[in-house]
Amino acid sequence: MTTEQLLDERPLVPLRAMANKVPQVTAYFWIIKVLTTGMGETASDLLAHVFGPIPAVALGGLVLVVSLAVQFAVRRYIAWVYWTAVVMVSVFGTMAADVLHVGLGVPYAVSTPLFVVVLAAVFALWYAVERTLSIHSVRTRRREAFYWAAVLATFALGTAAGDLTASDGFGYLGSIALFGAAICVPALAHRFAGLNAVAAFWGAYVITRPLGASLADWMAASHRHGGLAFGLGPVTAAWTAAIVAFVCYVAVSHRDSPRGSAL
Repeated sequence: MTTEQLLDERPLVPLRAMANKVPQVTAYFWIIKVLTTGMGETASDLLAHVFGPIPAVALGGLVLVVSLAVQFAVRRYIAWVYWTAVVMVSVFGTMAADVLHVGLGVPYAVSTPLFVVVLAAVFALWYAVERTLSIHSVRTRRREAFYWAAVLATFALGTAAGDLTASDGFGYLGSIALFGAAICVPALAHRFAGLNAVAAFWGAYVITRPLGASLADWMAASHRHGGLAFGLGPVTAAWTAAIVAFVCYVAVSHRDSPRGSAL
């Protein structure tokens, strides 16, 4: 049985003539995903520093809406469209978690379980309506809406969890080690303990957020705060360049194109 069959737990009902809108889960998928999380972390902080928190949130929200509108408008997976939307979800998801903490004074110890509840609610509603959480059957607008709601919730949750560990004794390097080890757990549990492929995927997906953010923060933070002191601007630019390079590669090579994506 293939990974795609495991991820799709029920036969698909007849759907509109739209190809799957989510890429194949390959090594490139996880590399780009981690890069977007780190870039979103530093870009969010940079925008807040340059424009101020409120204008930055407004700008991030506007660009997010536009990028998602383009993603919903296309009828198949297009690498640059999809990953642009993921980048903007990363930036805005970071802002959402930061606004709760900095703007409203909500501790990370409170916002982290709050976002767990939000994500669980999205999954529960998605499954109740569609009877599957498979990313290999995102071929209707409704499933796509559930998918992006879950993605936004995972970014907000991952941001809060990463900031919680970084600020509560682990530091950036400790957080990198913690989440680097944690991201192996879903894969090992799926391989050796029979964990459902869908649960394994979403578990790893959530953990990529604090892992990538901790890496980027460590690179950007000052020496006094335990970082490499490269600065927000250079780190954001470097991670953006890496994202562009990998997205260009998968767009040209089609290494991550969904199976059966041709219409």
